[in-house]
Amino acid sequence: MKQFIVLLLLLVQYNSYSQSTFLPEKPPVFPNCESVAIDSLQACFEKNVFDNIYNNFKVSEKVTKDDYKGEVVVVFEVDTTGVFRVIYTDAIYNELKDEAKRVFSEFPKIAAATYNGRKTFKQYSIPIKIPLVDQSVVTQDLAEDKTLSALEIAAKNEFDKVDDELIAFENKAFNSQLNIQFTHRDYARFDRHMNLVGTNSHTASKPFVYEEVSKYFDFEAEQELLKRETETWAGKKLWNEHLVQLQGEDYWFTVDPIFDLQFGIESNLENNKTYNNTRGFLVQGGLGEKLNFYASVFESQGRFAEYVNQYAETLKAFGPDPAIIPGRGIAKRFKTDSYDYPVAEAYLSYAPAKFINVQFGHGKNFIGDGYRSLLLGDAASPHPFLKLNTKFWKIKYTNTWMWMKDVRDEVEVDKAFKTKYVANHYLSWNVSKKLNIGLFESVLWTNSNDRGFDVNYLNPIIFYRAIEFETGQGAGNAILGATAKYKWNDSVNFYSQFVLDEFSLGDVKAGEKSWKNKYGYQLGVKYYNAFKVDNLLLQFEYNRVRPYTYSHNTIVLNYGHNNQSLAHLWGANFSEAVIIGRYRYKRWYGDAKFIFGTRGLDYNNGTDDFSYGGDIYRDYNDRPFDTGVEVGQGIKSKIFHGNLQAGYLVNPATNLKIFTDITVRNFNPEATTVSTFNNETLWVNFGIRTDLFNWYFDN
Repeated sequence: MKQFIVLLLLLVQYNSYSQSTFLPEKPPVFPNCESVAIDSLQACFEKNVFDNIYNNFKVSEKVTKDDYKGEVVVVFEVDTTGVFRVIYTDAIYNELKDEAKRVFSEFPKIAAATYNGRKTFKQYSIPIKIPLVDQSVVTQDLAEDKTLSALEIAAKNEFDKVDDELIAFENKAFNSQLNIQFTHRDYARFDRHMNLVGTNSHTASKPFVYEEVSKYFDFEAEQELLKRETETWAGKKLWNEHLVQLQGEDYWFTVDPIFDLQFGIESNLENNKTYNNTRGFLVQGGLGEKLNFYASVFESQGRFAEYVNQYAETLKAFGPDPAIIPGRGIAKRFKTDSYDYPVAEAYLSYAPAKFINVQFGHGKNFIGDGYRSLLLGDAASPHPFLKLNTKFWKIKYTNTWMWMKDVRDEVEVDKAFKTKYVANHYLSWNVSKKLNIGLFESVLWTNSNDRGFDVNYLNPIIFYRAIEFETGQGAGNAILGATAKYKWNDSVNFYSQFVLDEFSLGDVKAGEKSWKNKYGYQLGVKYYNAFKVDNLLLQFEYNRVRPYTYSHNTIVLNYGHNNQSLAHLWGANFSEAVIIGRYRYKRWYGDAKFIFGTRGLDYNNGTDDFSYGGDIYRDYNDRPFDTGVEVGQGIKSKIFHGNLQAGYLVNPATNLKIFTDITVRNFNPEATTVSTFNNETLWVNFGIRTDLFNWYFDN
């Protein structure tokens, strides 16, 4: 745009390049043009200008290496003494600007232009094409067509300028405000780097933005290490690059296809076959240095292991659709035994200052350092959110406002799902080089009394519990939490969470295990480069949540969305031990995960219809007793879930992977009901996937 402004000014002030023979003026004259007819002097001048440029201009090695195609705009004058002087240059590369100035400084002194026989100065604007070509007569008259205004001339050249402004693509995502797609497997790549003793990082609030992580992890070095040498266009797009990648001076974007194509065999299905067929596209990019955008659209059909299908159908919303695919969204029936589940995710990410990032979009967030979160997890469906991250000194403060849905039959109004709102904030403080503590507070409310989105909760530093009390305790549901992380050394980290939904000190002192003591906790440890093996991560985690946590006597105020928990996907009334191993070698990876758990489930058999505290979508006033409440009450069910996955990273730019995994699941309840029965699963799966989010098949 700068050159357009300059050209516009010149159009107003100066004469044209091409001269009509009847005008009383003569252009500057090179010595070899003195014998040329007067009506050919202009063409001779132009030829000499471009001959000098073509013979003397040197394109720098950097510009050549980047395979740049464009131009250098040069505005110059020939003064009344016949000396060339550059007034203005514009180009993507400073090297091109400097070279243009050098070349014109070496032009010979020539005869000055004249008007009515008097010497005068002349100004011109020319484009120098890169790569260099022999531009015999390519200069343009600044007012060539007297029937067009200056603005119209600039407008007619605008489209051609767009392509000329393109430059060699660099992956600007690595230092942008874009989110790093949150998958536990991929975050393990830089987890150790961010948790070295002495770093001032904050690792609980996820997903991270690239700009945040690039301080600790060199994405460009990783990209270079993983790069596969190939010379063909198809090879580059398959192994190393985005399908479409364009970059200008102040913008860039990429476009890629999305695939999740899987085929599996599962022991309990009637025909033993599972599959997933996801196609879509992903667009991401940046406008300037502070604004980034992301959008992905998925169209999917699938049939999963039988226990996953059964769980999806228990999540069913009101209406004709048979299921909600866990972590994705509402599914229609496809054929007779499969599901069709479209999903879209998108966000804008903006950094108005170096210590603030604002995001508005439709997706998921996560708080914690573990595999699970008891505060805010990513096992539920995507949802609209507004997030504010503020980082300064040793503190990172995350505010998130979310719009959720209750999709049960009981709350349907005019065939629409009921909206509920969640506001939470999380304060992370690096107390020392080794110790981090965090404080969490969340409140959930509905549109009671046409309350809508309560502006009270827009205050980013208010204590939500106090607001809930002022607006009426039945008007909302507040949850408190805390986190801690201790870096034993560069290789070992301990982490924990505590969530408090309700607490009665008197009942605790009484020692009667009251139902009112609704809380849960997490303890975990990570061992990086385990046993001195590079890129081997071992992790152990224990989670325990008491009955009735996250639930409410007004069911719509529970801590859930789309019939799924916003924290741990098991809801409440469980204990769980998780063992994880992850290993990477160049583009190869392997993961192992083993879960041993105990859950307490409801009977719902017509004789015993009490709520034992595991289902957060039950009214906790339906409990069978007030004291003696223990984790695992109801139908105590033992669960083992084992998963082994190995794969190869096809394209680091798009995170496209081929993989195979094996899942073994044993579900062993102490009592059998219509919905609760012994089940053993062996599921073998093969696929190729653009890995963008966490699948949780360990329900």
